[in-house]
Amino acid sequence: MKLKDLEIFVVAPPAPGWGGRYWIFTKLTTDDGITGYGECYASTVGPKAMKAVIEDVFERHMQGENPENIELMYRRVYSSGFTQRPDPTVMGAFSGLEIACWDILGKARGRPVWALLGGRMNDRVRSYTYLYPEPGEDAAEFWVNADMTAEAAARAVKQGFTAVKFDPAGPYTIRGGHEPAMSDISRSVDFCRKIRAAVGDKADLLFGTHGQFTTPGAIRMGQALEPFNPLWYEEPIPPDNLLEFAEVARHIRIPLATGERLTTKAEFGTLLRAGGVKILQPALGRLGGILEAKKLSAIAEIFNAEIAPHLYAGPVEWAANIHLAVSIPNLLMAETIQTGGAFHLALIKHSLKWEDGYILPPEGPGLGIDFDEDLARAHAYEGSGLHLQMQEAPCDYRHGNRFEGGAPAYNPQ
Repeated sequence: MKLKDLEIFVVAPPAPGWGGRYWIFTKLTTDDGITGYGECYASTVGPKAMKAVIEDVFERHMQGENPENIELMYRRVYSSGFTQRPDPTVMGAFSGLEIACWDILGKARGRPVWALLGGRMNDRVRSYTYLYPEPGEDAAEFWVNADMTAEAAARAVKQGFTAVKFDPAGPYTIRGGHEPAMSDISRSVDFCRKIRAAVGDKADLLFGTHGQFTTPGAIRMGQALEPFNPLWYEEPIPPDNLLEFAEVARHIRIPLATGERLTTKAEFGTLLRAGGVKILQPALGRLGGILEAKKLSAIAEIFNAEIAPHLYAGPVEWAANIHLAVSIPNLLMAETIQTGGAFHLALIKHSLKWEDGYILPPEGPGLGIDFDEDLARAHAYEGSGLHLQMQEAPCDYRHGNRFEGGAPAYNPQ
């Protein structure tokens, strides 16, 4: 069995676009006709350029290779161009191709991927969701309105979720970390207070940030949130100085979580050795794929750290996350988008199941999904924007910051 052909789908979810502006899926076909699907969570270049990177990685390092030889192909890509260091674009391309290889291997053996990773450790996977506005609600207002978000939290708990994530802490900009405005801190405290009142002890609060703050700014924000006992404080400082997470951790009593923007076990290893983070959030479409995530999970065990796979992408990365989650002992929970999101589920023909707060292990061969190529082609992304884009303007300390969430209306399409 050899890898023969590659096809790439760049798919735009319908508005409001929860999960990003577009998703990049890979389809690999072997010389004996077995197909596998993967997903790349990398957005440092536009989709046309990213397609070229994926094609180059496949043709240079994978085409003609046995899909079983994942370790060999990983080392080729990781070492390409005399690098042997994490590269989010190249490793993101490989991640989607690697996930597709696992889909092929499971189908070739008639077994789900989790069965090839050590078997079923978890009979169900606890899930959480970001809080999103209801259809018809003012989305721009929702992100800064604690009452609206608290109502969304109560709805999520009624659906069965036992953890909800929200990010009222202000914009993340290209300028790196900043000191939060006092109004950002006050709004964040108000969100925590009202959401805690809405859910009581029925759900954990997951306070999401996106690398907004300087180290002292992260400490100030974190200390203000401590009375509400969030389960985690996510990526409070930029990911380009991993040792500073330990400094934040020394000054607050909320567990730190991070990992969405990190790639390979090498970057996570620095976090673990420094002692700053005990909740790791790998995005399998950027990390290096499923095998790299399994390695990371094993390393994390040694540090008494837990895994909470990240999802702000499409349903194929979601499927990969679930197979990892089913197979590891140190699982905390896995992200989903509401109960999978209507378009997420449609794109895989509802082949993943969510029930009363938990994702159920797929039982079909490979990833256990039925990818709808016709629907993917019908929603091809034609724009030039990136999957996510950061604000260029600095924070506004005089008039207050408004943050529109993951798919702001003012960003170019």
